[in-house]
Amino acid sequence: MSQGTADWRSQVDPVDAAIVDGWQSGFPVAERPFEAVAADVGVDETEALERVQRLYDEGVFRRFGPVLNPPVIGSSTLAAVKAPVDRFDEVAAVINEYDQVNHNYARDHEWNMWFVVTAASKERRDAILAEIEERTGCAVLVLPMLTDFYIDLEFPVVNTDRFARESLAETDVAATTISERAAADLTDLDRRILLEVQEGFPLTATPYGDVAEAVDAPVADVLDSVDRLLADGCIKRIGCVVNHLATGFDANCMVVWDLPDDELDERGVEVGRLPYVTLCYHRPRRPDQEWPYNLFTMIHGREQEAVDEKVDELAGEYLPYDHERLYSTETLKQTGARYEDLVDDRDEG
Repeated sequence: MSQGTADWRSQVDPVDAAIVDGWQSGFPVAERPFEAVAADVGVDETEALERVQRLYDEGVFRRFGPVLNPPVIGSSTLAAVKAPVDRFDEVAAVINEYDQVNHNYARDHEWNMWFVVTAASKERRDAILAEIEERTGCAVLVLPMLTDFYIDLEFPVVNTDRFARESLAETDVAATTISERAAADLTDLDRRILLEVQEGFPLTATPYGDVAEAVDAPVADVLDSVDRLLADGCIKRIGCVVNHLATGFDANCMVVWDLPDDELDERGVEVGRLPYVTLCYHRPRRPDQEWPYNLFTMIHGREQEAVDEKVDELAGEYLPYDHERLYSTETLKQTGARYEDLVDDRDEG
């Protein structure tokens, strides 16, 4: 498959398109979930499963299964370093070595390497950041999320849209305060399931049954647990996780803004409602590291020109403040959130 071009669409028929755009979330919590997928797209269960497997093999899907919600389950933060050009690969290798680093991108900025660290506790997260700083010799800019205005990477891709969510309406948005310590009340079975499924579900007709066997629990209990984890926000959605780069959305820009603090919530909610904004959240300023920005927005597009037009619109109509555009130039690592454990002492310390 040719990434970043329209070629992939010629390999996707209407049934594939219905799966790609229709089943990024809402995957049934049932013993034979592909029966519902099959009925929706007009094929039998076996063919539905085979199509999802093929789309995964061809790179249209990155993962299949749950998308975990790190701020609810444990502790997560965005971080960045200024990697010297002559040591860039070396620094990336050290950072990527940690299972708890689930995203790492090169960006066109002085802070040129941006990654996410997710762990079961704030203490473990901070220990990893300290190790990275010591091992690389690079100061780490630590930017935990403080307020979530809007985060949603579920959007249609079987189209010719220039940027994500171009054809969608405004979304419901609210300012949600994020703690650096998990608030979820997890049972022992919940923890075992989350650890088992963090890399995705097995691609079989009975994925929940397979998970039940792996965690040594009745399938009915696993289904109940997954339903509860969804309701509590530990799992954000269950479905097919699209590879946006493979589907042409490779002009991706993180825009950071220096807003007056007393306007942050109002402006964040307003901007989060815009259909072309895929991520919008508040992170702390770090004046001691010459980082003055407190609002982050993300726009995913197929063409840099179209994305720049939208950033201009944001700056002209909604956020008339100093800002910088950090385009991603290379994906250094991209996986789902990874935990080495999920223990019961997360609130200690």
